[in-house]
Amino acid sequence: MTHESLTSRALRTELGRRLAKLRLARNVTQRMLAEDAGIGLRTLRRIEAGQPCSLDSLLRLAIALGLGEGLLSAVPPGEIRPIERMDSGGRERLRARPRKGAPPEEPWSWAEDLND
Repeated sequence: MTHESLTSRALRTELGRRLAKLRLARNVTQRMLAEDAGIGLRTLRRIEAGQPCSLDSLLRLAIALGLGEGLLSAVPPGEIRPIERMDSGGRERLRARPRKGAPPEEPWSWAEDLND
């Protein structure tokens, strides 16, 4: 999958397909995995079909499949670099703000101007 083709729907579909393949490779039935994960059988079927689900259901499924650490490694911990700590007086950033002198962002709109 390329970055350009990455949508939430495409990601859900691919993730569901991969989870189903992993479950089958481990020779685990949907019923067994749903019980291990503490989710409903129907929920598991929806996840494997690429349909929307709650984050909690997805996390429970990942943990039951032993993928919890893999999920965490997909997102960097966001540790502050020593130079940033010096610049901020030892405090960690709690919120973001625009840089001083940065041009204001253009207002967001649903559609592009079709008159161009």
